Amino acid sequence: MHELSVTQTVVSTITGRLGERPVRRVRLEVGRLSGIVPDAMRFCFDMVTAGTTCEGAVLEIDEPPGHARCRSCGADFETAEVLPLCACGSADVAVTGGTELRIREVEMA
Repeated sequence: MHELSVTQTVVSTITGRLGERPVRRVRLEVGRLSGIVPDAMRFCFDMVTAGTTCEGAVLEIDEPPGHARCRSCGADFETAEVLPLCACGSADVAVTGGTELRIREVEMA
């Protein structure tokens, strides 16, 4: 479960930047094609934040959908597939969104 190490990195990044200031809320953006399971991050968050300035903080996760562009026909489309196919049948597709992992907002106490 790589979500544990990802969550540890997120918390370390926040605490490293904010020092001793207590954190009330953390808002992340985890794209649906990122390979990260948001529910697993939620599960890990309380464990990882214990004893840190993020302990007790609320975790909010936005999950933007995947987007892709077909190199054959030029169509832009939304997708839930990591290896999407265009409606035209082409597999020559570039994923253009939904792979994000970002700390969007941190609210301090």
